[in-house]
Amino acid sequence: MLLGILLAVVAGSLVSLQTVFNNQVNARAGSWATTTLVLGMGFIASLIASLIFEGKGTFSLQHMQLWYWVSGAIGVGVVFCLVQGIRLLGPTFSTSIVLIAQLATALLFDSAGWLGLEQIPLTPGKIIGVLVVVAGILVFKFGGRRKTVVEDSANPSV
Repeated sequence: MLLGILLAVVAGSLVSLQTVFNNQVNARAGSWATTTLVLGMGFIASLIASLIFEGKGTFSLQHMQLWYWVSGAIGVGVVFCLVQGIRLLGPTFSTSIVLIAQLATALLFDSAGWLGLEQIPLTPGKIIGVLVVVAGILVFKFGGRRKTVVEDSANPSV
């Protein structure tokens, strides 16, 4: 379990780091070029790693449902939408929203047992857990936005 937690923390950190990099590429190349570059470089890196660690097993794709092949196309949507979200909302808030959506979607798929997942009962505690995360993100984003009287009088349009 500890290894799983550590790997999840590393993955979360890498996703956050990647979004910052993607945002910088997007500022210079545009959204579709960014998506192409990110996924193209990801393809090259994962192919090399797979050949090193799995060898010929890389191309052994037995007993895989045909519709699982769309995951690469889903990745296009992920990168494009995240790059746009960061451009419009900033990295922290957009990543927070992605986290909520990811958590809620995973909970839905787990509780329904969709796509071959083991069905896990939906409990009030799990729903409360998601709501606590949502509340925390709202406090993070909107908490502490008090303006002082000096700031308000200096800029009456606010």
